[in-house]
Amino acid sequence: MTDYPPEPWHLVADACISMWRVPVDELPALPAEPLVVNKQAAVFTTWIDYLPSGQLSYHELLSCVAVRGRGLAASITDIWVDSEVSLAGGRELWAIPKELATFTFTGGRTFTAATSDDWIATAAFTPRLGLPMTVPIRFEIAQDRGGSPLRTPVEWRSKPRAAAADWSVNPAGPLGFLAGKRPLASAALRAAKLRFGSCPR
Repeated sequence: MTDYPPEPWHLVADACISMWRVPVDELPALPAEPLVVNKQAAVFTTWIDYLPSGQLSYHELLSCVAVRGRGLAASITDIWVDSEVSLAGGRELWAIPKELATFTFTGGRTFTAATSDDWIATAAFTPRLGLPMTVPIRFEIAQDRGGSPLRTPVEWRSKPRAAAADWSVNPAGPLGFLAGKRPLASAALRAAKLRFGSCPR
């Protein structure tokens, strides 16, 4: 078994995130009920560069869907990392379906991700205006573990900046349901501090 830190993980990250509106009948399978407005759900895709000042350092691309929960909640449908440690910990601690991929992150603004089989997505972000204060956000990740719901608390503190984003998604890939669509909004976050998972009692 690959050794990984016990929860919670304390991480520091630069991230670029986009929000999409997707018809509910185009969504991948979910372990929780999506939040639906006018037959559409909110999908979030995020490129994350976990920095060495946190417990783990690696790259990540994920897609999640806003779902019903105790406050803000999301279910991760697709996620790739370039760390065996992160992959093992994500699966075993929180039932997050991490897979391995290779990444190119350039200047914190342009990104590519691919598996050994094919490319997944590329994106370029242009940051705009930002907030002068640190914004704390608490939410939970809702996943399925053996037919039972598993809800993991997350705390995220950052100074978000609005951004423009240009995505290209492989229509034959796992994020193909986003191909040809444009994100509704995007943001860039620098040196965000995260606590992922429950604290020991």
